[in-house]
Amino acid sequence: MIGCDCAVCRSSDPRDQRTRPSVYLELNDGLRVLVDTTPDLRSQALRHDIRRVDAILFTHAHADHIMGLDEVRRFNMLTRRAMPVFADARTLAALRRTFGYVFDSDAPRGGGVPHLQLWTIGGPFAIGRQEIVPVPIRHGSWHILGFRVGGLAYLTDCNGIPASSRPLLDGLDCLVLDALRHRPHPTHFTLEQAVVVAREIGARRTLFTHIAHELGHDATCASLPDGMALAHDGLAIEVPAS
Repeated sequence: MIGCDCAVCRSSDPRDQRTRPSVYLELNDGLRVLVDTTPDLRSQALRHDIRRVDAILFTHAHADHIMGLDEVRRFNMLTRRAMPVFADARTLAALRRTFGYVFDSDAPRGGGVPHLQLWTIGGPFAIGRQEIVPVPIRHGSWHILGFRVGGLAYLTDCNGIPASSRPLLDGLDCLVLDALRHRPHPTHFTLEQAVVVAREIGARRTLFTHIAHELGHDATCASLPDGMALAHDGLAIEVPAS
């Protein structure tokens, strides 16, 4: 946090050094899918040597999940094709407003702006051979999307899961779930709330994300039930494709 001297912000544990949450999926057929384009996308891609993105999924249009979109033009140059972008209608409309210069009819091509192909999510769809299942969740008053990809479900920015979405989360190998802090928040699960929800869903393992600086990695993980832990930048996991 800017201007903070708390123990987590001054920690020497690299797992306490957190950039904005996003995930990079390597599918079995070789395709690479990015979920959200955070303001930290450039530094994240450089740090983890990400050289290819074949498609982007957006959970919602808050700034910490979209403001790295301009960096997509580099991936356009590397792949020499437009980037498929999948989101719900509200998020796509917000992208068009926020990044109006990208969609202007006079926008420069050839690397000047990202070259995007927008697709509206209306239900399950496929990227290559992999089915992507949108999972409606609640983020305060907003209704946004999580995603299930095989045995993985990614539910960031969440403080409620509608009953109609619960069957979409059966039989998970890994659940990645919002757990902001201990104190209540109007649009995010607390850690304690997230643990309750994770137990109800019953994934083989649960990783908590979108973590505020009140939660130190080592001490928090030591307090969690078996099979649950905080995620951290650079964490790589393998899950069944279906």
